Amino acid sequence: MLAPDGTTRRRVQRFVARGVVVVGLVGVTGAFATLHKSVTLDVDGTLYDVSAYGRTVGEVLDYQDVGVAPEDLVEPALGSSAPDGGTIVVRTSHDVVVEIDGQEQTIATTARTVGELLAFLGPRAEGAVTDVSRSASLGRQPVRVSTLKTVHIAVDGVVMPITTAEATVRGVLQTAGIVLGEEDDTSVPLDAAAVDGMLVLVSRAAATSDTLTEVLPFTTEEVEDPNLPKGHRVVVQSGRVGEAVTTYAVQTLGGAEVARTVLTRTVTTEPRNEVIKIGTMDISVSVDPGSARAIGQSLAAQRGWGDDQFVCLDKLWTKESNWRVDADNPSSSAYGIPQALPGSKMATAGDDWRTNPATQITWGLGYIEGRYGTPCSAWSHSVAKGWY
Repeated sequence: MLAPDGTTRRRVQRFVARGVVVVGLVGVTGAFATLHKSVTLDVDGTLYDVSAYGRTVGEVLDYQDVGVAPEDLVEPALGSSAPDGGTIVVRTSHDVVVEIDGQEQTIATTARTVGELLAFLGPRAEGAVTDVSRSASLGRQPVRVSTLKTVHIAVDGVVMPITTAEATVRGVLQTAGIVLGEEDDTSVPLDAAAVDGMLVLVSRAAATSDTLTEVLPFTTEEVEDPNLPKGHRVVVQSGRVGEAVTTYAVQTLGGAEVARTVLTRTVTTEPRNEVIKIGTMDISVSVDPGSARAIGQSLAAQRGWGDDQFVCLDKLWTKESNWRVDADNPSSSAYGIPQALPGSKMATAGDDWRTNPATQITWGLGYIEGRYGTPCSAWSHSVAKGWY
């Protein structure tokens, strides 16, 4: 074969160089295609369908100029792979004024509703009551929260621990069934805030009769419950005092009473014992990435529900549907992961409610929050009643 002349050699060099450029362009195009993501950004509840470039969630947010502070909530996490076709949730932290059991404080939180705020407060807010609906948006006015607490009431010679979420001393007495006479007095004003560990002394007016109506104390039963996460306390039955009419033989000396002895005692109302369930369940839980359970864990976290609540949600929906998006109950028309009845209710969360686990889970979490407050409360109801 003859050696190529100078013209032929230059032509070959041009073709080689052009090939290198083409290969380089193909490589760059492939890299950009890999980096390109179509995602839905959910920023504080406002949705944006965007096209962006980036390998990670953080890079996609940077590309879209979405600033994130260390205290903000981002799901998936900033370092996670950006979900092409998925959703990135950003909840910015803000200060909320909260009055908890009479004490006002400022809390930094990503919660947007009262229900999410209670979830953010954790186990101490389990069973708490508020002055507004859980679904209400957090605004400028302070949110008043009364948590589950134990108040000790000393009355008629006995001291009773009363576990309640009542906000005032008056409410605690009414819950326990303790009736005050016109001349009776309390060591704490009736409208004072009820605080955990508080002792309230009830002073009865001086008796002029040897026949009195007195309270009968109730007892408190604590029952370990493996269906509740460790550290959770649920009052399944509030305690209420009974009443008895007691006749005394009164001994006096110089006009002053020195002793009294019970002659008869007739019970007019039996006391009702207080029953509290104490959780013992292990809250450690692992999920398969990309599964419906993983989506549920992520969406629950966005509402402020950590593993202690997700383990209850997991048990609840495993029982209801085994996390199957097409779970269909032909006898009741309940459908989907949360077993909505009927399934068409979930259309309020999205038109793809029949096939999209995220849509079903979003609706189900909203239903749980609105009806029961937390997944553990819903699971507790399911255990007791067989449904939720």
